[in-house]
Amino acid sequence: MNMATPPAAARPLSALLCEQRSAYLANPHPDYHSRVAQLQRLKSALLRFKTPLVKALSQDYGHRSEDDSLIADIMPVINHINYTLKHLKNWLKPSARHAGLLLAPAKISVHYQPLGVIGIIVPWNFPVMLSIGPLVTAIAAGNRAMLKMSEFTPATNKVITQLLAEVFDRSYVAVVEGEADIAAEFSALPFDHLLFTGSTTIGRHVMRAAANNLTPVTLELGGKSPVIIAPDMPIATAVERLIYGKCLNAGQICVAPDYVLCPKAKVDEFIAAYQTQFQAMYGTINDNKDYGSIINARQFGRLMAVLEDAKAKGARVISASNDSLDNHNRKMATQLITQVTEDMLLMQEEIFGPLLPIIGYDSVDDAITYVNQHPRPLALYIMSFDGPTQQHILSHTHSGGVCINETVFHVAADDAPFGGIGPSGMGHYHGKEGFLTFSHAKTVLQRGRLNTGKFVHPPYGTAIQRLLMKLFLR
Repeated sequence: MNMATPPAAARPLSALLCEQRSAYLANPHPDYHSRVAQLQRLKSALLRFKTPLVKALSQDYGHRSEDDSLIADIMPVINHINYTLKHLKNWLKPSARHAGLLLAPAKISVHYQPLGVIGIIVPWNFPVMLSIGPLVTAIAAGNRAMLKMSEFTPATNKVITQLLAEVFDRSYVAVVEGEADIAAEFSALPFDHLLFTGSTTIGRHVMRAAANNLTPVTLELGGKSPVIIAPDMPIATAVERLIYGKCLNAGQICVAPDYVLCPKAKVDEFIAAYQTQFQAMYGTINDNKDYGSIINARQFGRLMAVLEDAKAKGARVISASNDSLDNHNRKMATQLITQVTEDMLLMQEEIFGPLLPIIGYDSVDDAITYVNQHPRPLALYIMSFDGPTQQHILSHTHSGGVCINETVFHVAADDAPFGGIGPSGMGHYHGKEGFLTFSHAKTVLQRGRLNTGKFVHPPYGTAIQRLLMKLFLR
């Protein structure tokens, strides 16, 4: 990179996009070897910057578990690069299709062409995985990219900017920072594709801005991802399977379990089991290096307001630990909440933190009905070892993805698409589906010397046309 040039954040966004688009048009179809080389350099840089990234993440959060950052932010990107390198050659091959008798003799194939410049809007909760992860797929598909980082992770943004500058010229990959006004300007740029990860509310604004340019969008949103504990499932086992997904990053995950549907007679057992398991994992949290903080005072205040609203409307709140809420360090153990009602903020918006409503049900069908009466979630978690029960819930609910007897780990499946449905998002990325999202599937019909197309030329009514009509209109 030419260090004499101004940083991306200091340049007008439209000028930066023009620079990237001009560079793309000069090389609109990078070959396989150049894409592999870029990905290998990115992987090497990510490994070199591993420790600075972990430190920066903890700095941005006040405290974030080193292992959480390695397991959930950095390791998935390394695995994703490895997976992409292994499969990219096959993804790039044109796929042969059947021309059919009507078009014979002809060849039909689908070629996967880079789109151009991809815009990636990154949230604050996993700023490494959710910036470099999509970037890997964009590069694999032959594109250039601009990343808009969250204003809530300045230390991490600085390291990511330095990391990417060591690998890419800004005409290939550029990092943009700024507040809400810059985010709005970014989403209004005429990208060739725009990927947004964040809240449903902001997602609507992003889609509205993109529509002015007819920019295709992939929206990774969130919503209220439920856990259905079936009657056959031992409660202690259900808690063991879901608690990590709720406690990772202090619940600040788009696919974290948002609420639990539990057989009514087992709600108290669930609370006791959760407390036991939580204390075995973390003990006291206020000085525990394995349990992270809420990212900032604004988010901590939001969660406290949601909690107070629930209490004021009759909810019962039981902490998973004996620790008091640590306002200074923004530490909060899971707050288990019963006697919830629909008028509580708790049940009207994605929680995105360590609050866990528990709703008792009479039958599995009642639980299914409850899920279906609400917006379709990004994830659904089924806790049951009974095959017919699993299948019944699967076939009678809609969600972006599903885990059976597990939570959140489906996001780490490289060989499968990830995405929401309806208010929880649209489109997919990860795996081959991500490559296809960031590519244009271009159909190519090719004829040789023999031209059968002339048989349908005017003047109409010739013998060959009458024969064709008889063959194909029967």
